[in-house]
Amino acid sequence: MSEVQISGRSLVHGRGQGPWLCADVGLSFWGGIDPLSGEVIDRHHPLSGQSVAGRVLAIPSGRGSCTGSSVMLELILNGHAPAALVLAEADEILSLGVLVAELIFQRSLPVLCIGHERFAELPRAGFARLAGAHLQLFEQAPTTAWQADGASAVAQPGRVALSAVDQALLAGEHGKAAQVAMQLLLRMAELQGADALMDIRQAHIDGCIYTGEACLRFARQLLDWGARVRVPTTLNAISVDQRRWRALGIDPAFGEPASALGDTYMAMGAALSYTCAPYLLDSAPERGEQIAWAESNAVVYANSVLGARTLKYPDFLDICIALTGRAPHIGCHLDAGRRATLRIDVPALDGADDAFWPLLGYHVGLLCSSAIPVICGLERSGAGSDELKAFGAAFATTSAAPMFHIAGITPEAPDAESALGGKAPLRHLRVSQADLLGSWHELNNASEPAVELVALGNPHFSLSECARLAELCRGRHKHAQTAVVVTCGRSIHAQAEAAGYVASLEAFGVQLVTDTCWCMLDEPVVPRQARRLMTNSGKYAHYAPGLVGRQVHFGSLAACVDAACTGTNPLHVPAWLGRH
Repeated sequence: MSEVQISGRSLVHGRGQGPWLCADVGLSFWGGIDPLSGEVIDRHHPLSGQSVAGRVLAIPSGRGSCTGSSVMLELILNGHAPAALVLAEADEILSLGVLVAELIFQRSLPVLCIGHERFAELPRAGFARLAGAHLQLFEQAPTTAWQADGASAVAQPGRVALSAVDQALLAGEHGKAAQVAMQLLLRMAELQGADALMDIRQAHIDGCIYTGEACLRFARQLLDWGARVRVPTTLNAISVDQRRWRALGIDPAFGEPASALGDTYMAMGAALSYTCAPYLLDSAPERGEQIAWAESNAVVYANSVLGARTLKYPDFLDICIALTGRAPHIGCHLDAGRRATLRIDVPALDGADDAFWPLLGYHVGLLCSSAIPVICGLERSGAGSDELKAFGAAFATTSAAPMFHIAGITPEAPDAESALGGKAPLRHLRVSQADLLGSWHELNNASEPAVELVALGNPHFSLSECARLAELCRGRHKHAQTAVVVTCGRSIHAQAEAAGYVASLEAFGVQLVTDTCWCMLDEPVVPRQARRLMTNSGKYAHYAPGLVGRQVHFGSLAACVDAACTGTNPLHVPAWLGRH
């Protein structure tokens, strides 16, 4: 291959060079890359086991967690980041992590968007150089000196119209923290193509998840600058059970900064909520309410099920919006940005249990990339909030889309035509039983039937799930060698305790953990001797092999209780999926 040159849109200006690392599948940096080493730990991804450190990384986009921006910041500050990033489509989550590093810590890396057509035609290469908007690919590292012409950023006049309040925030009249928050917000609004900002009613902060020293440095810097939220603000699940992490055996080297990060955001005026399911709180938004939520499953649920309006905000941008009360007037905040462009027909599977919903969400997310789908064929399913929660969390794991529609179920989709805005879909796909079976095997990677841990509550358990679990456990006995751990928010735990569910579950042997969730938990909450776990969460079934290095059984809540009682899960496919 002779030298290949490609131009695109520079999302973050700069220059970088290194060995070429390319994949045609999007990658969530949270749960997909180890922030301490740069290794790709998503065991479902084609780059699994590779290191991104010092390489020019080319992926279509990010996907999954909003915490990817925090992981990107950690990688940049600890020296394990890619040398440059090449994308098929603009990715706000990954770009925001770079912008925070650039604005606050004076560290950066170039980010280039080349479009899907050019990305699909990328040749095999051994080495790459990126300078500004220009990418060069080589068979091997060139020996010639690198002249990175055009790598210096050129100041452009802002296109975002500013109100008097915006101008006052930008001028520092409301303090240094709000000023820096507005600077970051405007950089992101420019990247997204917004022409104005808008007021929001509430915010949900995902940046309270501890990914390493960088995220705590960021939060403490804002607090030192006098940060105070301007709108009601809730906090996502943090990385430890703040009241019990010592009793749970968490290493203080992790527990203390993880707890301190939550305290730092509360010192800015955020509420002590600590849940990844803020839609279960009394403060949940109403249909049409303009909000700024981070946490991928929460964003998807708010948009799709509640009919509230939010973008999929990255960590760090969430607190910037909370400090200013302003957000980009674009995307899912607008009617046009909420319409489906993809129609997916799914089969009616008679006798399907509750594992159907996370399984379907996982599979549909793989089909969507960043496109908003309308799913047809479930009109008679009777899906409720728990089913849609499970679907949405798995969907948000494999997709970059901020919402979905299910015809006849979700509020903006009384039928497919309404979800599509009266237009024909750009793509029309059909999901078969065999397709779902393939995703079932993808989520079930355990090679032996033994189960030493049942992990429930990702996202956090609802009160109705606590009730159902208590009913399934009634009159039964947990296997002595199998741990059962449920994560939930403090408010749900208090309600479940008042209803008697907590006592019933603890009598069975369930351990309830609050404030944190499975994507942040490791040993010793995950028992050291446990080699295989079982979960009913499509999200955790995807992330667990990389995050905790365990094999995974995936199945229904009832199957999880059976595994808790017997210590095993038969390695067979449920009848409703067939036995191919």
